[in-house]
Amino acid sequence: MAYTWFILLLAVSGTALMLLLLHGTGLGTLLHQRIPDRPRRRLFIATVSFFLTFGGVRGVVYCITHQIPPFHFVIIHGRHVHHLVFGIVILLAVGYAWLAEIGVGTGASSLLASRLLSILYGVGAALTLDEFALWLNLRDVYWSPEGRASIDVVVLFGALLAAGAWGATLFSRKRRKSRS
Repeated sequence: MAYTWFILLLAVSGTALMLLLLHGTGLGTLLHQRIPDRPRRRLFIATVSFFLTFGGVRGVVYCITHQIPPFHFVIIHGRHVHHLVFGIVILLAVGYAWLAEIGVGTGASSLLASRLLSILYGVGAALTLDEFALWLNLRDVYWSPEGRASIDVVVLFGALLAAGAWGATLFSRKRRKSRS
């Protein structure tokens, strides 16, 4: 059970660090200036958090499977709890918060909530999709050739997030001023 708290502490620490960078430094202001459109900002933050979480989770699982302390599988009452469970719970919480329109206002607290929910969305999606091959095969195939399906889905979904953040501006036509 102590390892469960360690993994949760790791996830909370990473989320808090990213939120601190966005809200407590000039990075958040820079982000607002460079990406003025709120949905694109959310997509950008979710994309960054998605890829950071995916890389972190892969690193932790590598440490677990190679018995590098202090990392161990999360086992509750003798049952191995896969990290996709935590991802699903996070995605449900974020979905509920957005249905309740938390983080959609214009105030400072709404901006903080919007950033937090964007980060958590990326975290939850990464935790869930990293084990896509598990849901597809209904058995643990994480490091096997069948586990490649998880990597493929992560790349595709990450590309979708990134395209949402940057794609529209790349494909939109700028109106050129005609010189007469």
